[in-house]
Amino acid sequence: DLKTQIDKLWLEVNSLKEMQALQTVCLRGTKIHKKCYLASEGAKHFHEANENCIAKGGTLAIPRDNDETNSLQDYGKKSLPGVADFWLGITDMVNEGKFVDVNGMVLNYFNWDRSQPNGGKRENCVLFSQSSQGKWRDEVCRTVKRYICEFLIP
Repeated sequence: DLKTQIDKLWLEVNSLKEMQALQTVCLRGTKIHKKCYLASEGAKHFHEANENCIAKGGTLAIPRDNDETNSLQDYGKKSLPGVADFWLGITDMVNEGKFVDVNGMVLNYFNWDRSQPNGGKRENCVLFSQSSQGKWRDEVCRTVKRYICEFLIP
């Protein structure tokens, strides 16, 4: 019936809008594997940075393996020149010492720097360190840093 057809069309229109938005992001950022990365214009503390990525339809970048770490490192150098580190979408806010992604999913890949994580209950958010070749460090979430959003391409 007509209502069903209209509902279907709305779904199609919305998914086209979503694809259009992703392509716009990919054009401004960079596309690697099944992800697009887009560097932030300014710096924010972790929660604001994550909210900003979510508002754009993504999350803070979450490298899942060495390839993604290398891609993120290269993109970070190009798009955030001179920036020593940036936020990743990884925290241990819920369970101290148990780092998960911003969706609450358990991680299968970690890339900690030597003697990291070392912040205990004080440092619950994770930074990607350019000076340490993409190694991770835990940091106080209220620290203001640059960030890179990631968008999954269907």
